[in-house]
Amino acid sequence: MRAALWLLALFGIAVAIALFAGNNQGTVTVFWPPYRVDLSLNLVLLLLVAAFVLVHTALRALSAFIDLPRQALRWRTQQKERAMHAALIDAISHWWAGRFIRARKSAESALEQESSLEKSGQRPANGSQVRAVAHLLAAESAQALQDKPARVDHLQRALEQAAARDAQETREGALMRAAEWSLEESDPQGAISWLAELPQGAARRTVALRLKLRAARLAGRTADALETARLLAKHRAFSTAAAHSIVRGLAIDLLNTAHDVTQLLRVWQSLEPQERAMPEVAIHAALRLTGLGGDANLARDWLLPAWERQSELGDALRVRLVCALEAGLDSIDGAWLARIEAAQRAQPRDNNLQYLAGMACMKRQLWGKAQQLLAQSATGLRDPGLSRNAWRSIAALAEQRGDEAAAAQAWKRAAQA
Repeated sequence: MRAALWLLALFGIAVAIALFAGNNQGTVTVFWPPYRVDLSLNLVLLLLVAAFVLVHTALRALSAFIDLPRQALRWRTQQKERAMHAALIDAISHWWAGRFIRARKSAESALEQESSLEKSGQRPANGSQVRAVAHLLAAESAQALQDKPARVDHLQRALEQAAARDAQETREGALMRAAEWSLEESDPQGAISWLAELPQGAARRTVALRLKLRAARLAGRTADALETARLLAKHRAFSTAAAHSIVRGLAIDLLNTAHDVTQLLRVWQSLEPQERAMPEVAIHAALRLTGLGGDANLARDWLLPAWERQSELGDALRVRLVCALEAGLDSIDGAWLARIEAAQRAQPRDNNLQYLAGMACMKRQLWGKAQQLLAQSATGLRDPGLSRNAWRSIAALAEQRGDEAAAAQAWKRAAQA
């Protein structure tokens, strides 16, 4: 459409010129004593246009001639900038390809080109960022080459250059890479120090949180690691199953840091409700509490959610649940005894529940029922510890009623379990 409009405009101009010049009878007389020159008006107009074009062209040529030194300087600057950026790209490519020596040389070449530009007074607009990136690439290559002094030197230079306002993201990247290198050298405190220099917004990014989690776990700071894992799970940095597993493991590790009942209670209260509801965490906490001589009733309260979900638990976890409950059978109340008996009646073929019910009856001095339940469960228990305890209890009951042969047989089976 635009081309058609231009074509119509050209036709209109041509028609206008033809109408004006075709019937134009005007003349221009130039008096130059003693001469007189008569010229056609059309010729005069044509000469004026030609003179204008000639003068304009001459002025453009003169301007271009005067501007030649500046154009040459700009061309040389562009060539140096292109060489600088090409060296920087080569450094990145070599680093990705695993050619760390070449990557380091290319980064240093980029730094030389940038320095040459600055000395000539043609400093690039992004010079600080270019220097920071080049130093960071050189530091990456030095780290891969196990050249720690060179890595430290280039890293410090990168951080100095990245202090400018237009290179803040480069500085954040350098700090994260420094933390990563510290972790590679098994220096969690150094990694934590580097991460502490990050701005608040950058410190909450997924990459920074992953580094913080690794550093906290390596440094044995379980509480910090658990808090970081919660943030990562909230940001969906892991799959649901992976986040559940990591948080569960850290919660158990945090429980292991408690060395008395008071500390254990404090740690338990610091856990979030969904963490306390995890069967693995609740069972481990109850075992720790009874192991430290804590309140068995409180331990059973912690175990109640896991007990209500016992059908969803694996065999190993159900064995641990039985062990945790068995540890507090001396003070078991009627409500819990009813729960155990109801579960055993609902699943009469569950050897673990039969064993637990038998041990509970034995603690309540219900010898006959305890004998029956333990005898039924002893042969089917897969866990060696539970099987051994069951046969020992059967042997004790046999000795109590004076059946020495049955007691000897039970002790023998206990030894073989």
